[in-house]
Amino acid sequence: MDKVFVLGGTGLLGLENINELLDKGYEVSTIARNEKVMAEVIPEQVKDRNIGDINKMTDEQVLDMLQGKDAFVYAAGLDERTLPKAPAMRFYYENNVLPTQRLARLARKSGIKKFVIFGSYHTETADMWTDLNLQEQPYVKTRLLQEEMAFMEGEGGMDVMSLRLPYIFGTMPHRTPLWKSFFPRVQGLDVVKVPAGGTAMVTTKQVAEAAVGALEHGKHRATYAISGINMKYEEFYKMIAESLGQTDTIIEIASLDQLKPSAEKMDETVAANGKEHAIHMGKQIEMQNRDAFIDPKVTMQTLKYEEDDVRDEIKRTLAVCAEEVE
Repeated sequence: MDKVFVLGGTGLLGLENINELLDKGYEVSTIARNEKVMAEVIPEQVKDRNIGDINKMTDEQVLDMLQGKDAFVYAAGLDERTLPKAPAMRFYYENNVLPTQRLARLARKSGIKKFVIFGSYHTETADMWTDLNLQEQPYVKTRLLQEEMAFMEGEGGMDVMSLRLPYIFGTMPHRTPLWKSFFPRVQGLDVVKVPAGGTAMVTTKQVAEAAVGALEHGKHRATYAISGINMKYEEFYKMIAESLGQTDTIIEIASLDQLKPSAEKMDETVAANGKEHAIHMGKQIEMQNRDAFIDPKVTMQTLKYEEDDVRDEIKRTLAVCAEEVE
Protein backbone atom coordinates (compact mmCIF):
# COMPACT_ATOMS: atom_id res chain seq x y z
CA MET A 1 0.00 0.00 0.00
CA ASP A 2 1.81 3.12 -1.17
CA LYS A 3 -0.66 5.18 -3.22
CA VAL A 4 -3.26 7.10 -1.19
CA PHE A 5 -6.09 9.30 -2.45
CA VAL A 6 -7.14 12.05 0.00
CA LEU A 7 -10.56 13.64 -0.37
CA GLY A 8 -10.65 17.06 1.28
CA GLY A 9 -6.95 17.67 0.79
CA THR A 10 -7.25 21.47 0.76
CA GLY A 11 -9.01 21.45 4.13
CA LEU A 12 -7.36 21.65 7.54
CA LEU A 13 -7.36 17.93 8.30
CA GLY A 14 -6.89 16.72 4.74
CA LEU A 15 -3.85 18.94 4.19
CA GLU A 16 -2.22 17.78 7.42
CA ASN A 17 -2.92 14.21 6.40
CA ILE A 18 -1.29 14.77 3.00
CA ASN A 19 1.82 16.17 4.71
CA GLU A 20 1.99 13.19 7.07
CA LEU A 21 1.59 10.70 4.23
CA LEU A 22 4.34 12.40 2.24
CA ASP A 23 6.63 12.36 5.28
CA LYS A 24 6.01 8.61 5.57
CA GLY A 25 6.94 8.03 1.93
CA TYR A 26 3.48 7.53 0.45
CA GLU A 27 2.49 8.70 -3.03
CA VAL A 28 -0.50 11.02 -2.65
CA SER A 29 -3.26 12.22 -4.97
CA THR A 30 -6.16 14.55 -4.25
CA ILE A 31 -8.91 16.66 -5.78
CA ALA A 32 -10.10 20.24 -5.27
CA ARG A 33 -12.86 22.36 -6.76
CA ASN A 34 -10.63 25.44 -6.87
CA GLU A 35 -7.41 25.26 -8.89
CA LYS A 36 -6.00 28.40 -7.24
CA VAL A 37 -6.48 27.01 -3.73
CA MET A 38 -4.93 23.74 -4.86
CA ALA A 39 -1.84 25.59 -6.09
CA GLU A 40 -1.59 27.66 -2.92
CA VAL A 41 -1.80 24.95 -0.26
CA ILE A 42 -1.04 21.50 -1.70
CA PRO A 43 2.68 20.55 -1.48
CA GLU A 44 4.63 20.32 -4.71
CA GLN A 45 5.36 16.64 -4.03
CA VAL A 46 1.72 15.89 -4.87
CA LYS A 47 1.85 15.46 -8.63
CA ASP A 48 -1.53 13.75 -9.11
CA ARG A 49 -3.88 16.74 -8.78
CA ASN A 50 -7.47 16.69 -9.97
CA ILE A 51 -9.71 19.73 -10.34
CA GLY A 52 -13.47 19.34 -9.98
CA ASP A 53 -16.34 18.42 -7.68
CA ILE A 54 -16.18 14.70 -7.00
CA ASN A 55 -19.89 14.63 -6.18
CA LYS A 56 -20.68 15.90 -9.67
CA MET A 57 -18.38 13.48 -11.47
CA THR A 58 -19.78 10.35 -13.09
CA ASP A 59 -18.99 6.96 -11.58
CA GLU A 60 -16.75 6.26 -14.56
CA GLN A 61 -14.78 9.47 -13.98
CA VAL A 62 -14.29 8.66 -10.30
CA LEU A 63 -13.22 5.09 -11.08
CA ASP A 64 -10.71 6.38 -13.59
CA MET A 65 -9.30 8.83 -11.03
CA LEU A 66 -8.98 6.10 -8.38
CA GLN A 67 -7.42 3.54 -10.70
CA GLY A 68 -4.19 2.15 -9.26
CA LYS A 69 -4.70 3.66 -5.80
CA ASP A 70 -4.31 1.48 -2.70
CA ALA A 71 -6.11 3.55 -0.06
CA PHE A 72 -8.68 6.32 0.32
CA VAL A 73 -8.88 8.90 3.14
CA TYR A 74 -12.30 10.56 3.40
CA ALA A 75 -11.41 13.89 5.06
CA ALA A 76 -14.56 15.67 3.86
CA GLY A 77 -18.16 16.25 4.87
CA LEU A 78 -20.17 18.69 6.98
CA ASP A 79 -19.95 19.02 10.74
CA GLU A 80 -22.60 20.00 13.27
CA ARG A 81 -22.02 23.76 12.95
CA THR A 82 -24.19 23.95 9.84
CA LEU A 83 -27.76 25.14 10.50
CA PRO A 84 -29.86 23.65 7.69
CA LYS A 85 -33.52 23.89 6.82
CA ALA A 86 -35.62 21.32 8.64
CA PRO A 87 -35.47 18.39 8.65
CA ALA A 88 -31.78 18.40 9.51
CA MET A 89 -31.65 14.63 9.27
CA ARG A 90 -32.44 14.74 5.55
CA PHE A 91 -29.79 17.42 5.03
CA TYR A 92 -27.01 15.43 6.72
CA TYR A 93 -28.13 12.21 5.07
CA GLU A 94 -27.78 13.80 1.66
CA ASN A 95 -24.50 15.59 2.42
CA ASN A 96 -22.64 13.05 4.55
CA VAL A 97 -24.17 9.60 4.23
CA LEU A 98 -24.93 9.28 0.52
CA PRO A 99 -21.59 10.69 -0.77
CA THR A 100 -19.63 8.44 1.61
CA GLN A 101 -21.59 5.36 0.60
CA ARG A 102 -21.09 6.11 -3.10
CA LEU A 103 -17.37 6.76 -2.81
CA ALA A 104 -16.79 3.72 -0.60
CA ARG A 105 -18.56 1.60 -3.23
CA LEU A 106 -16.51 3.09 -6.05
CA ALA A 107 -13.29 2.82 -4.06
CA ARG A 108 -13.85 -0.88 -3.51
CA LYS A 109 -14.79 -1.35 -7.17
CA SER A 110 -11.57 0.38 -8.24
CA GLY A 111 -9.50 -2.09 -6.21
CA ILE A 112 -8.73 0.10 -3.18
CA LYS A 113 -8.08 -2.00 -0.07
CA LYS A 114 -8.16 0.57 2.78
CA PHE A 115 -10.73 3.31 3.42
CA VAL A 116 -10.60 5.72 6.39
CA ILE A 117 -13.48 8.03 7.34
CA PHE A 118 -12.97 11.20 9.37
CA GLY A 119 -16.01 10.95 11.64
CA SER A 120 -17.21 12.53 14.88
CA TYR A 121 -16.73 11.74 18.56
CA HIS A 122 -20.44 12.41 19.00
CA THR A 123 -20.94 8.85 17.79
CA GLU A 124 -18.68 7.75 20.63
CA THR A 125 -20.59 9.72 23.26
CA ALA A 126 -23.81 8.21 21.91
CA ASP A 127 -22.38 4.85 22.96
CA MET A 128 -21.13 6.25 26.28
CA TRP A 129 -24.35 7.99 27.33
CA THR A 130 -27.21 5.79 26.19
CA ASP A 131 -29.60 7.55 28.57
CA LEU A 132 -29.38 10.75 26.47
CA ASN A 133 -30.63 8.94 23.35
CA LEU A 134 -28.12 10.88 21.23
CA GLN A 135 -28.42 8.41 18.37
CA GLU A 136 -31.75 10.02 17.50
CA GLN A 137 -30.24 13.48 17.02
CA PRO A 138 -29.98 14.32 13.28
CA TYR A 139 -26.22 14.73 13.16
CA VAL A 140 -25.37 11.79 15.38
CA LYS A 141 -27.81 9.43 13.69
CA THR A 142 -26.47 10.23 10.24
CA ARG A 143 -22.84 10.00 11.36
CA LEU A 144 -23.55 6.52 12.71
CA LEU A 145 -25.28 5.65 9.45
CA GLN A 146 -22.33 7.03 7.49
CA GLU A 147 -20.03 4.61 9.28
CA GLU A 148 -22.34 1.64 8.82
CA MET A 149 -22.95 2.30 5.12
CA ALA A 150 -19.22 2.55 4.47
CA PHE A 151 -18.55 -0.61 6.50
CA MET A 152 -21.11 -2.54 4.46
CA GLU A 153 -19.72 -1.27 1.16
CA GLY A 154 -16.33 -2.59 2.17
CA GLU A 155 -17.46 -6.06 3.26
CA GLY A 156 -15.36 -8.81 1.74
CA GLY A 157 -13.09 -6.57 -0.29
CA MET A 158 -11.96 -3.41 1.51
CA ASP A 159 -11.11 -2.60 5.11
CA VAL A 160 -13.10 0.43 6.31
CA MET A 161 -12.21 2.25 9.53
CA SER A 162 -13.65 5.35 11.17
CA LEU A 163 -11.78 7.95 13.23
CA ARG A 164 -14.12 9.51 15.78
CA LEU A 165 -12.65 12.99 16.14
CA PRO A 166 -13.15 15.40 19.08
CA TYR A 167 -12.16 19.09 19.35
CA ILE A 168 -9.27 19.62 16.92
CA PHE A 169 -6.70 22.45 16.96
CA GLY A 170 -4.32 23.65 14.29
CA THR A 171 -4.01 26.26 11.58
CA MET A 172 -3.45 26.40 7.85
CA PRO A 173 -2.77 29.15 5.29
CA HIS A 174 -5.66 31.30 4.04
CA ARG A 175 -8.23 29.93 6.48
CA THR A 176 -9.51 31.19 9.84
CA PRO A 177 -9.90 28.43 12.44
CA LEU A 178 -13.49 27.45 13.20
CA TRP A 179 -12.94 28.37 16.85
CA LYS A 180 -13.47 32.00 15.91
CA SER A 181 -17.20 31.28 16.28
CA PHE A 182 -16.67 30.78 20.04
CA PHE A 183 -15.25 34.25 20.59
CA PRO A 184 -18.54 36.22 20.71
CA ARG A 185 -19.41 34.14 23.79
CA VAL A 186 -16.45 35.73 25.60
CA GLN A 187 -15.40 38.97 23.91
CA GLY A 188 -16.13 42.08 25.98
CA LEU A 189 -17.88 40.18 28.78
CA ASP A 190 -17.02 40.43 32.46
CA VAL A 191 -18.62 37.09 33.36
CA VAL A 192 -18.99 34.06 31.11
CA LYS A 193 -21.15 31.14 32.22
CA VAL A 194 -20.04 27.72 30.97
CA PRO A 195 -21.20 24.11 31.36
CA ALA A 196 -19.67 21.89 34.04
CA GLY A 197 -18.34 19.22 31.70
CA GLY A 198 -15.39 18.84 29.38
CA THR A 199 -14.17 17.18 26.22
CA ALA A 200 -11.31 15.38 24.53
CA MET A 201 -8.98 17.48 22.38
CA VAL A 202 -6.33 16.72 19.74
CA THR A 203 -4.05 18.49 17.30
CA THR A 204 -4.26 18.22 13.52
CA LYS A 205 -0.88 16.48 13.63
CA GLN A 206 -2.32 13.75 15.86
CA VAL A 207 -5.32 13.29 13.56
CA ALA A 208 -3.01 12.89 10.58
CA GLU A 209 -0.81 10.39 12.42
CA ALA A 210 -3.91 8.46 13.54
CA ALA A 211 -5.22 8.34 9.96
CA VAL A 212 -1.96 6.86 8.71
CA GLY A 213 -2.06 4.50 11.69
CA ALA A 214 -5.54 3.37 10.68
CA LEU A 215 -4.31 2.65 7.15
CA GLU A 216 -1.37 0.67 8.48
CA HIS A 217 -2.82 -1.03 11.57
CA GLY A 218 -6.61 -0.60 11.45
CA LYS A 219 -9.13 -3.40 11.31
CA HIS A 220 -12.27 -3.53 9.20
CA ARG A 221 -15.34 -2.07 10.98
CA ALA A 222 -13.19 -0.60 13.75
CA THR A 223 -14.08 2.80 15.20
CA TYR A 224 -11.23 4.70 16.81
CA ALA A 225 -12.04 7.52 19.24
CA ILE A 226 -8.84 9.54 19.46
CA SER A 227 -7.70 12.03 22.06
CA GLY A 228 -4.60 13.99 23.02
CA ILE A 229 -5.79 15.49 26.29
CA ASN A 230 -9.05 15.96 28.18
CA MET A 231 -10.06 19.46 29.23
CA LYS A 232 -12.91 21.08 31.12
CA TYR A 233 -14.88 23.77 29.29
CA GLU A 234 -13.99 26.13 32.13
CA GLU A 235 -10.29 25.93 31.26
CA PHE A 236 -10.97 26.22 27.53
CA TYR A 237 -13.00 29.40 27.91
CA LYS A 238 -10.33 30.85 30.18
CA MET A 239 -7.87 30.28 27.36
CA ILE A 240 -10.17 32.14 24.96
CA ALA A 241 -10.42 35.06 27.39
CA GLU A 242 -6.64 35.13 27.77
CA SER A 243 -6.16 35.15 24.00
CA LEU A 244 -8.33 38.29 23.91
CA GLY A 245 -6.32 39.91 26.71
CA GLN A 246 -9.33 39.70 29.04
CA THR A 247 -7.41 38.59 32.12
CA ASP A 248 -10.12 39.87 34.48
CA THR A 249 -12.98 37.99 32.82
CA ILE A 250 -14.59 35.53 35.23
CA ILE A 251 -15.38 32.09 33.83
CA GLU A 252 -18.19 30.72 35.97
CA ILE A 253 -19.60 27.20 35.92
CA ALA A 254 -23.37 27.25 35.58
CA SER A 255 -25.77 24.45 36.41
CA LEU A 256 -27.72 22.53 33.80
CA ASP A 257 -30.92 24.10 35.13
CA GLN A 258 -29.45 27.56 34.50
CA LEU A 259 -28.29 26.87 30.94
CA LYS A 260 -30.90 24.54 29.49
CA PRO A 261 -33.91 26.93 29.21
CA SER A 262 -32.05 29.41 27.00
CA ALA A 263 -30.65 26.55 24.91
CA GLU A 264 -34.11 25.13 24.33
CA LYS A 265 -35.33 28.62 23.44
CA MET A 266 -32.72 28.69 20.68
CA ASP A 267 -34.18 25.46 19.30
CA GLU A 268 -37.64 27.00 19.32
CA THR A 269 -36.41 30.14 17.55
CA VAL A 270 -34.71 28.30 14.69
CA ALA A 271 -37.69 25.95 14.36
CA ALA A 272 -39.96 28.97 13.94
CA ASN A 273 -37.74 29.98 11.02
CA GLY A 274 -37.99 26.55 9.40
CA LYS A 275 -34.54 25.37 10.46
CA GLU A 276 -33.17 22.71 12.80
CA HIS A 277 -29.93 22.31 14.70
CA ALA A 278 -27.79 19.28 13.83
CA ILE A 279 -27.79 18.45 17.54
CA HIS A 280 -30.56 20.27 19.36
CA MET A 281 -29.16 22.95 21.65
CA GLY A 282 -31.05 21.62 24.64
CA LYS A 283 -29.39 18.26 24.08
CA GLN A 284 -25.98 19.86 23.53
CA ILE A 285 -26.16 21.50 26.95
CA GLU A 286 -26.97 18.15 28.52
CA MET A 287 -23.92 16.68 26.79
CA GLN A 288 -21.67 19.57 27.82
CA ASN A 289 -22.70 19.08 31.43
CA ARG A 290 -20.77 15.78 31.29
CA ASP A 291 -17.16 14.84 30.66
CA ALA A 292 -16.73 13.48 27.13
CA PHE A 293 -13.28 12.26 28.09
CA ILE A 294 -11.34 9.64 26.14
CA ASP A 295 -8.22 7.87 27.42
CA PRO A 296 -5.58 8.81 24.81
CA LYS A 297 -3.40 5.78 25.50
CA VAL A 298 -5.97 3.25 24.32
CA THR A 299 -6.02 4.35 20.70
CA MET A 300 -2.44 5.65 20.69
CA GLN A 301 -1.22 2.11 21.31
CA THR A 302 -3.29 0.77 18.41
CA LEU A 303 -2.78 3.48 15.78
CA LYS A 304 0.73 4.47 16.89
CA TYR A 305 0.12 8.22 16.95
CA GLU A 306 2.24 10.34 19.27
CA GLU A 307 1.64 12.67 22.17
CA ASP A 308 1.66 16.35 21.24
CA ASP A 309 1.60 19.66 23.10
CA VAL A 310 -2.14 20.14 22.69
CA ARG A 311 -2.37 23.13 25.02
CA ASP A 312 0.31 24.96 23.08
CA GLU A 313 -1.51 24.25 19.81
CA ILE A 314 -4.76 25.51 21.36
CA LYS A 315 -3.01 28.76 22.32
CA ARG A 316 -1.59 29.17 18.81
CA THR A 317 -4.98 28.49 17.22
CA LEU A 318 -6.83 30.86 19.53
CA ALA A 319 -4.20 33.57 18.91
CA VAL A 320 -4.99 33.43 15.17
CA CYS A 321 -8.70 33.74 15.97
CA ALA A 322 -8.07 36.68 18.33
CA GLU A 323 -6.22 38.55 15.60
CA GLU A 324 -9.20 38.11 13.30
CA VAL A 325 -11.86 39.28 15.78
CA GLU A 326 -9.85 42.30 16.89
